[in-house]
Amino acid sequence: MFADIKTALRPALVLTILFALLLGIVYPLTLTGIGQLIFPSQANGSLIRDAKGNVIGSSLIAQAFTGDQYFHPRPSAAGKGYEANNSYGSNLGPASQALHDRVQADVAAYQAKAPGQSVPADLVTTSASGLDPHISPEAAFYQVVRVARARGWPEARVRAMVDKAVEYPLLGFLGEPRVNVLLLNRQLDAEGAKSPS
Repeated sequence: MFADIKTALRPALVLTILFALLLGIVYPLTLTGIGQLIFPSQANGSLIRDAKGNVIGSSLIAQAFTGDQYFHPRPSAAGKGYEANNSYGSNLGPASQALHDRVQADVAAYQAKAPGQSVPADLVTTSASGLDPHISPEAAFYQVVRVARARGWPEARVRAMVDKAVEYPLLGFLGEPRVNVLLLNRQLDAEGAKSPS
């Protein structure tokens, strides 16, 4: 009887160790290596660095921009705002008075700076993660007048920058057209450093 158990146990242990090594070490290291070779930026978090090489953010995570000279992202419910280690939605439903009040206050704030214009929904609603770095092209174009006025630039110049910043769906149908707010604001600062207007 013990011989039968010993005979059955040996292949089970050998296969367990083999698959643990294969799937727990070899496979992850292989995929990590391939990722580092083919997609090094994405594999390392799509980090954005300043001129000195300091990391200032990731193109995958929104940041709070509040000045009129910048495009604003979607609101965030992640911690105190855009905290990657505290990512979550608000979990407030359509019948929530707190959600209604917050959205109404955000709409009023946007309409005070652009009276008579309909505020795009993504400027006053959070994403599920609270970290979405993108807004719709409509939300970006909505902010052109405010940004141009704050920077003292012609609206056409800012509008052209938004046009260039629009990312289109993958293969023409996967996803929605979108604008990465952090990348657009970095481009605004770079253009501002080159010439006054």
